[in-house]
Amino acid sequence: MIYTFYEIAILFFAYSFLAWMAETSVATIKLKNFRNRGFASGPFCFIYGFTGILLTIFLQELRSDAFFLFLGSVVIATAVEWFTGKALEGMKQKKWWDYSGKKWNFDGYICLQYSLVWGLLGFLAVQYGNDLILALYHILPGIAGKTVVWVLAGIGFVDIAGSYMSVYHVEEKLPSLLRWNRRLQKWTSRLALEISKRIESRMKRAYPAIRQEEAAQEEKRGERCSLTLLFWLFVTGAFMGDIVETLFCRVTTGVWMSRSSLVWGPFSVVWGLAIALVTALLYRNRNGQDYHIFWIGVFLGGAYEYICSVFTELLFGKVFWDYSDMPFNLGGRINLLYCFFWGVAAVVWMKSCYPRIAALIRRILAKTGWVLTIVLALFMATDICVSVMALIRYDTRAAGREAEDKWEQIMDERFDDARMERIYPNAIEQ
Repeated sequence: MIYTFYEIAILFFAYSFLAWMAETSVATIKLKNFRNRGFASGPFCFIYGFTGILLTIFLQELRSDAFFLFLGSVVIATAVEWFTGKALEGMKQKKWWDYSGKKWNFDGYICLQYSLVWGLLGFLAVQYGNDLILALYHILPGIAGKTVVWVLAGIGFVDIAGSYMSVYHVEEKLPSLLRWNRRLQKWTSRLALEISKRIESRMKRAYPAIRQEEAAQEEKRGERCSLTLLFWLFVTGAFMGDIVETLFCRVTTGVWMSRSSLVWGPFSVVWGLAIALVTALLYRNRNGQDYHIFWIGVFLGGAYEYICSVFTELLFGKVFWDYSDMPFNLGGRINLLYCFFWGVAAVVWMKSCYPRIAALIRRILAKTGWVLTIVLALFMATDICVSVMALIRYDTRAAGREAEDKWEQIMDERFDDARMERIYPNAIEQ
C-alpha cells in the first residue's frame, strides 16, 4: 500500500500522541502522582511516531505473516530505541533512561522485556492501527484534514525547537537571537521561552535516571568518535565491503562480479553506512563481551539490510539482491546465514579492525588536516549524486521514457544500459 504525505504525517502525530498518553499514564500510576513522560513540551513522544512510520513503510509486506511482522517490529523498534538513547547521550553526555537493573538488558538502553512489548505494539499498529487511524482521518473533508496536518506540524516544530534550546542551554543566548528576529511577533518569543523552561523542569522530573557524565572522565583523549572519523570509516567500510563481497562472489560462484553501489570506484554504500553506524553505537562498548556484540550485530545487521532492500526498491524500482533461493530467508531480502555474518563482522570490526584503522586514520588526519578530508568528501558526494541520477535514468529508460532533460541525455550518453549492467549485474526490474 502506498501512503500519501498527509497519511504518513497523521500516522506520525497519532502514534506520537498515543505513546505520550500511554507513557504518562503508566508513569503516573507507578509513581503515585502525575508525571508527564513526554520529552517535548507538547503531548507528543516523537520517537514513537518515527518508529511507527518506519514499521508502516518497511513491514507492510509482512502483514500476512504474523510471526515475522512481530519479529520485524521487535528488531526495528529495539534498534530505534537503542540508537536514540545513544544519540541523546552523545548530545550532552546524559543517559535519559536506564534498564541496567532489568534482566537481559544491553548497555542499559534496551532489554528483552521491552523489546517484546515493542514487537506486540508494532504488530498491532501495522496490522490494525494504521487502518483505524486513517479511517478516522478520512472522515474529515480534504482541506480540513490537510489543515490539521499543517497545524500539528507547526506545533511539532515549536516543540523540537524548544527541546533543542533546553538540551543545549541556549536560553541565555536567546535575547541576542530575539534581537536578530525582532520582526517576529512577541507571543512567539514568550511561547519559546516558556517551552524551554517547561522542558528543563519536565526532563528532571520525568526521567530520574538522567545522570550527568563529564566527557573528559568518560573517554580518554583521542578516543572520541568524531564525525570526521565516522566519515573516514564510512569510506573505508565501503571500500572494504566491496572488496570482501567481490572476493566472496568469486569463491562461491566462480565469476568476477561488480558489487559496487556507486558508478565510480569500488565502494559499497550499504557496507560503508553499516560500518559507520555500528562504530557510532558500539565503540564505547568495544571492550565488552564478544557474544553481546555478536548478537547485536545479528539483529541490527539483519534489520539494516532489510530496510536497505526495501528503501532501494522503493527509490529505484529495482531489487539489488535476492536471497529467495537460500534457506531461512525473509522475503528474499535477508537470510539467517548472512545475519550471522553481520554478527561475526561486528565482532571482528570492533575487536580487531576498528582500533587499528581508527589509529591509522587519526595519523593521516594529523598530517593532512582538512584538505584530504574535504577533497574526499566532495568526491564521494559527487559520486553518490551521479550514481543516484544514473540509477533513476536507468529505471526510467527501462520503462520506455525518452530523455527530455539535459541531465537525462548526459546519463544516457555516459551510463548506457551496457555500462549499468556491468556495474549493477544483480539489479532486477520490479
